[in-house]
Amino acid sequence: MTSSSSSRLADDRYREAGVDIDAGNDFVKAIGPLARSTARPGAGSALGGFGGLFDLKEAGIDDPVLVAATDGVGTKLQLIAKADQHKTAGIDLVAMCVNDLLVQGAEPLFFLDYFASSKLDPLAAKDVIAGIAEGCREAGCALIGGETAEMPGHYKPGDFDLAGFAVGAVGRDKMLPRDDLAVGDVILGLASSGIHANGFSLVNKLLRDKRLALSDPAPFDPKKILADLLLTPTRIYVRSLQGLIKDGRVKALAHITGGGLVDNVPRVLPTDMMAVIDASAWQAPPVFRWIYEAAGMTPESLLRTFNCGIGMALIVAADEVRSVTQTLRDLDETVYHLGALVPGEGPPCVEITGV
Repeated sequence: MTSSSSSRLADDRYREAGVDIDAGNDFVKAIGPLARSTARPGAGSALGGFGGLFDLKEAGIDDPVLVAATDGVGTKLQLIAKADQHKTAGIDLVAMCVNDLLVQGAEPLFFLDYFASSKLDPLAAKDVIAGIAEGCREAGCALIGGETAEMPGHYKPGDFDLAGFAVGAVGRDKMLPRDDLAVGDVILGLASSGIHANGFSLVNKLLRDKRLALSDPAPFDPKKILADLLLTPTRIYVRSLQGLIKDGRVKALAHITGGGLVDNVPRVLPTDMMAVIDASAWQAPPVFRWIYEAAGMTPESLLRTFNCGIGMALIVAADEVRSVTQTLRDLDETVYHLGALVPGEGPPCVEITGV
């Protein structure tokens, strides 16, 4: 038997086991234009090699410190698959990673993804990668590689999983949080686009308990269907915040993900300070009120499980509040004055008032 015949036989056997190497190779070729659409200085965004290349010198960052982040989309994927809104998953994946990079003051440089399923569905997978490419363009980072895995027997048909890996860089003198946080500094909040990608285990349970389908009118907004409101992609804050970071008008940032304001803001505070946040300073979108009532939650548990309408928190000097607020509003961000830093003892914490 010739080597080519042996190769074909091996491919046939592997295909019978549920994995199609040729289909995977065809998929990589098909998504090439999506990757190229994310090219930026430092990266050519060509796919197919054993590793992605990035020229840090070409990126033009002085005295750079690399920052890396990895994340996923969690159980929101279950609803995304049911609603066939796979592009949303890609945008969410990028957002969850690059928003974390921002918290260190970093500019996102490049992104890689891991996509796994029982059997490759080229149309669904391409929609996911299209979402990743859209998120990368929005964040100004290049999609330089990834992995697509077929794992029959490990995932149920129709299920898939995603992980994302982002690397950014920040000039050493621009790293966040800064060391000059002070009592009286003001906490600003940027509106989220919805639930983002945390808390969906509870959302899934509510849909099952209430016997609601994603195609049903939303109980909190009957003019729209649940899928459109629950699956709104996570907002990417890179373009709105990069300028403020570079010109030194932001002292610290907190990406409001799992743990909400209660757990995430303290992560950037020194040990001798705490944050006081007024919950009456903003009105949470109706979806959060519905979850609160339908699940029988306490205000404290709601604030610790969901972003409740705030996707990113900023800490700025009191005399910078007006200019920072105006800059962000000019960039189409909705800005809330949430509270301030006060003296504290022991581990940093957040006190929520006006609940």
